[in-house]
Amino acid sequence: MASAVGVKTEKRPAADSQDADSNAKKPRKLLPSLKTKRAPELVLVIGTGVSSAVAPQVPALRSWKGLIQALLDAANDFDLLEEEESRRFQKHMQEDKNLVHVAHDLIQKLSPRTGNVRSTFFKDCLYEVFDDLECKMEHAGKHLLRSVLQLMESGALVLTTNFDNLLEIYAAHQDTKLESLDLTDEKKVLEWAQEKRRLSVLHIHGVYTNPSGIVLHPAGYQNVLRNTEVMREIQKLYETKSFVFLGCGRTVDDTTFQALFLEAVKHKSDLEHFMLVRREDVGEFKKLRDNMLDKGIKVISYGDEYADLPEYFERLANEICNRDVSTNGWGSPSQNAEEQQNGFNSQKNLLQG
Repeated sequence: MASAVGVKTEKRPAADSQDADSNAKKPRKLLPSLKTKRAPELVLVIGTGVSSAVAPQVPALRSWKGLIQALLDAANDFDLLEEEESRRFQKHMQEDKNLVHVAHDLIQKLSPRTGNVRSTFFKDCLYEVFDDLECKMEHAGKHLLRSVLQLMESGALVLTTNFDNLLEIYAAHQDTKLESLDLTDEKKVLEWAQEKRRLSVLHIHGVYTNPSGIVLHPAGYQNVLRNTEVMREIQKLYETKSFVFLGCGRTVDDTTFQALFLEAVKHKSDLEHFMLVRREDVGEFKKLRDNMLDKGIKVISYGDEYADLPEYFERLANEICNRDVSTNGWGSPSQNAEEQQNGFNSQKNLLQG
């Protein structure tokens, strides 16, 4: 990706104009309190903004509403709804009814129970919505996933609110196997929280490849919430590590995220988490920054455009991982640095290929 650093500008009579142009091209500086973290101190929280950047052609990845609409379209394509039912769901979508309830009702409709057997029409619709994701991934998005994977391989944990497995698909092409976890597998989730499954991605809402693990309503988490050991280990991460929110416009408002993390933390002022956002509207940015500080989250601007995130996050990942190699006991610093650089070059070649 081309960088704006070091671009020369022609001499202009107006110094103010030249300064403005220079500042516009200058990338955001990395916040010291974030760039000095070690990878094992981080939990990366991947939101819809990342998935929509990786595969912008897939409407279901852009928003919660986009996913429900895609499921509804698939159900209509497979002739699974009566005309009146389809119109009712579409009306609720247009009226912006409670989307969680709309999704729950739609899934129930697509999963009718006959005797002791529940149909798999919901699974069919999910696979239709997320069909062929691999071919829909774009270069800039892969660039972003490469940095996420780089931090994972250096010890960072990853959880996501997304149903897709784009990160796992990308990692497989880099010869790294990542396991997709959801909250129904309590044993593996416990091991993940205890940092015994670093190369696993925790999907707190579920992942489309396991439809039975998808939960759309807070009540669906009751079984997990009752397992105090699992819950406590997950919550401990929020108290002892730094969460880095990527593409997470409203993740902290998510009822599942609140139940798992925010509601259990007593002293939020002692926390140091980070949220990377674009600084489009100054007023909204300042408002978000003030609101998040109350939750122990520092809001950081990576730039004014979505396209600025991959370059910013690559610099951050390199800074953190290179420091890990040179300052801790991951083997010989010189050897690890060489191996890591070879790995970066290999990944870059594969990405470009």
